[in-house]
Amino acid sequence: MATLIRSLSDHSNDVNCCAFSSTCLATCSSDKTVRVYSLRDFSELPYSPLRGHAYAVHCCSFSPSGRLLASVSTDGRAALWDTRDGRCLALLGRPRGCALRVCRFCPRGARLLVGAADGALVLWDTRSLSAYRSGNVKDGSLVACAFSPNGNFFVTGSSSGDLTIWDDKVRCLYNEKAHDLGVTCCDISSHPVSDSENGFRCFQMASCGQDNQVKLWLILFANFLGAELKYKCTLNGHSAPVLTCAFSHDGQMLVSGSVDKCVIIYETSTGNTLHTLSQHTRYVTTCAFAPHSHLLATGSMDRTVHVWQLDLKPSCAGSAEEPKSRVAAEDWSEDDVSAWLCAQDLADFVGLFKMNNIDGKELLNLTKESLANELKIESLGLRNKILQKIEDLRTTMSSVSAPVPDEFLCPITRELMKDPVIAADGYSYEREAMERWVSSKRRSSPMTNLPLPSLLLTPNRTLKMAITRWLEMQQK
Repeated sequence: MATLIRSLSDHSNDVNCCAFSSTCLATCSSDKTVRVYSLRDFSELPYSPLRGHAYAVHCCSFSPSGRLLASVSTDGRAALWDTRDGRCLALLGRPRGCALRVCRFCPRGARLLVGAADGALVLWDTRSLSAYRSGNVKDGSLVACAFSPNGNFFVTGSSSGDLTIWDDKVRCLYNEKAHDLGVTCCDISSHPVSDSENGFRCFQMASCGQDNQVKLWLILFANFLGAELKYKCTLNGHSAPVLTCAFSHDGQMLVSGSVDKCVIIYETSTGNTLHTLSQHTRYVTTCAFAPHSHLLATGSMDRTVHVWQLDLKPSCAGSAEEPKSRVAAEDWSEDDVSAWLCAQDLADFVGLFKMNNIDGKELLNLTKESLANELKIESLGLRNKILQKIEDLRTTMSSVSAPVPDEFLCPITRELMKDPVIAADGYSYEREAMERWVSSKRRSSPMTNLPLPSLLLTPNRTLKMAITRWLEMQQK
């Protein structure tokens, strides 16, 4: 199971990225800061927060030794920090340069890969503080990157939907259209695949995108044949754009986070859902596994970072995904109830509920008395916890009796719009959410990441009438 062991709420704006070293957790935010915590007790280090960026910090990454921490920002700079004392060792890039989106250290040397909103990528030498090689993605913004475990190649993802394989001299080896609406993140497993075909060297990669999908790929290499990206499968579960994905240190698990506010943990070998975490209240923007342990960090636009301890029990593997919301709780089978218990961190009660044939109807009729007298649950705290989860389930089921049409949801908040407006990019947003977006000096479209030609917001009265009619129908 996944146990929430710490919630960090020090950032005053969206959390954009989190990263682990062997001893520290780093987080960065649109509040322009990077914060660093000790893994011993998750206390913030004395030199934290790190201040040096003029605008939002989009990404942070530790060097292989953990001695350096890199961060990149809308201000066009990549900062290098000394993790021993928090000193800023260098600012790489040009003042007022193009916004930087991602950064990753090469596993085998003092090289830092930085990607920009205009599609440019630069491989920096962190010893000489000079640009070693540079390149440009085919189209769109560079929004994702990942190195192979040996550092011989890396992969980039773009807002146009392309995944591109590069060698360590920044020569393009292969390009693939992977996600129709744009790539948002990618990661390469640190463990090569052992059953590679035809003698190819084979690495497993995950990518996610605006198309709501998480995809698994094989990266194949052969002498004289170059590189190839081979599609393996799609992992389902998210109902909205997936913003982040990451492999565990042993490659056995994959985690993803989405605009649907959920975190899903998959078993890599089977694609089964091991657990669904739904504690964040806004978009999940980042997730990362710690090296050599089963610690997981997830960050969100709700300004929090949750730290989880994973202790996955085989009895719940493959069945921990909650029953689909389209099935009313009173119609759940006993297996559906077992899956719900696992998803609510109540897996210890699966056997008891099955022994007493608790299906959905029985679940909703449970009381304090029946839990104590019939199911023999002695702990008052556990009885109250179960009843609270059941009450939350009743509330959720009553509020989602019919799924909200996606076009009625604001792309920024993913909540039902009350005052929809049309922006210059042609998309409709909740007025308050879009006004906050542009007031924070963001002049790019939340949907396309392209510059907005105008900040004019036009009321979408047709959409507002359609939403009103839909709400009236739900009340009948």
